[in-house]
Amino acid sequence: MRKINILLFSALMLAGCNKFGDINVNPNLPSKASNMQLISNAQLMLPVLQESPQGEFYAQYFMETLYPNLSLYTEPSASFYTLYFDPLMNLERVLTQPEQLPADGPMPNQLGIAKVLKAYFFWHITDRWGDVPYSQALKGGERVTTPAYDTQESIYTSLFALLTEASDGFVAGNVTNDILYSGNPDKWKKLGNTVRLLMALRMSEANATKAREEFNKAIAAGIMTSNDDNFIFKNLADANNESYWYNQWTRMGREWWAPTELMVNLLKDAGDPRLAIYATPREQDGTYVGLPYGSLDGSTLSKYSLVGEAVRTQDAPIYLVTYAQALFALAEGAKRGWITGGDAKAKEHYDEAIKQSLLQWTGSSNGHADLIAQPSVAYAPANAIQLIATQRWVHLYMHGFEAWAEYRRTGFPAMATAAGKAVPNRQTYPADESFNNGDNYRAAISRQFANAGDDPYGKVWWDKN
Repeated sequence: MRKINILLFSALMLAGCNKFGDINVNPNLPSKASNMQLISNAQLMLPVLQESPQGEFYAQYFMETLYPNLSLYTEPSASFYTLYFDPLMNLERVLTQPEQLPADGPMPNQLGIAKVLKAYFFWHITDRWGDVPYSQALKGGERVTTPAYDTQESIYTSLFALLTEASDGFVAGNVTNDILYSGNPDKWKKLGNTVRLLMALRMSEANATKAREEFNKAIAAGIMTSNDDNFIFKNLADANNESYWYNQWTRMGREWWAPTELMVNLLKDAGDPRLAIYATPREQDGTYVGLPYGSLDGSTLSKYSLVGEAVRTQDAPIYLVTYAQALFALAEGAKRGWITGGDAKAKEHYDEAIKQSLLQWTGSSNGHADLIAQPSVAYAPANAIQLIATQRWVHLYMHGFEAWAEYRRTGFPAMATAAGKAVPNRQTYPADESFNNGDNYRAAISRQFANAGDDPYGKVWWDKN
């Protein structure tokens, strides 16, 4: 549990213990959480969007070694309750019942940050599950305990509007207690517009006209312009705020994950410098060998590479939204004719995206010229979308849910079956929904998947591949 949760719990407990009046009130501890405390608490939940083996399995970055189970797609269901009850509820409180401390900074920026984060969390949720509660969600105070499910298309429309409001509302002046961008409104504005850009591309096959419109509006409003703008959750070298992967691998001794043959071979064949970050050489002979996805042969750990040390250190950063992602999106936008420049501009953005990815992951652009000259990497107009999608997938390593969404949209890179099962198209709803919110749950399933039921191979609205 991150430390700020303890602070908020203490504040709430203190607020409730007023039987004896002011005698029990600590003047140095607020009795009500401020906007920025609630926002910071929501920020502390961002790692769950990335630090999850299930996401890595869906993107086929990892395969389980000793205990193959989840990587064989045996558990399609997942719960979104924590995301609603924790970060989204905190953000909704900021947006509907704001509490300002004079030292917290400009109120418009506090609200803008809350809007960007709300949009980011909901984007993640709807892309994993499909239709979900949105317009009637988070209304506990209004006693809406069984919210209707909104269509994914309508959620996207609402999120575009929310991100536009956020971008238009930022003013000069930093806020305090922001653990991600140190309160800088310009960084938050760029993040919101970059999320808008990526969302627009996500719906490219569902509504190309609307996608192109939102794509260009996001660019005009101002997207990320360097790796300094990257949206990074920084784990710390202490037990209270350490990486999930460090906890699992080092503290728990769980050497349970090996990079896949697909990942290792793509990087090894191209001489990609990121390979040394993403994987360790196998113990047998110091070479890089990936575990074929779906293989049950991973129990002999010395035969395969394992997850790279750099991505499982105690303070390993979590890359959530990055400049390289924006560049890959611009490359695809140019190829699609959404922005000017055609293949020449697409190649420029594509090559630069790979360079910025190398800088992000290795700290250096060494090897960039050789890498983009490799036949498997070099930009080619005839298969540009495949190249962009594949290199985006390489870049998104460790952010499995996002990479999985892009795979579903584009179909690249080609992925393996596991125990006869293809990669799922969505996650099924929490099992408890059938009785917690039964009527709305059943209506959402019927609307999306007809007689197929709550099917992991049913497709979300934008998935036309």
